[in-house]
Amino acid sequence: MAMLVFTLCGSGWLEIVLKTGVLRRFKRVTLSIAPISILFLIWDGYAVARGHWFFDRAQILGIYGPFSIPLEEYLFFFIVPLAAILTLEGITTVIPKWRKREFGE
Repeated sequence: MAMLVFTLCGSGWLEIVLKTGVLRRFKRVTLSIAPISILFLIWDGYAVARGHWFFDRAQILGIYGPFSIPLEEYLFFFIVPLAAILTLEGITTVIPKWRKREFGE
């Protein structure tokens, strides 16, 4: 959980300082992140059920969701992509020509 907080803080400040507007478009961000996150969570659930994957009980809070997946794993699949989006938006806010080159006018 500490690493998730660290990850969020590491890129979350970009929203405040650079005013990237990512969190104002929360629905859009969620629609961007949710499809692939759901697929990975299903994959995790399958791997846990088959015994191919496990979560060290000493390193998690002990709160489990569907498919016997801990809370931290659910948060991981939202926070890490959110951090990537915040970072990308922060960079293209500081260097607008990159946005034009990558995404057009």
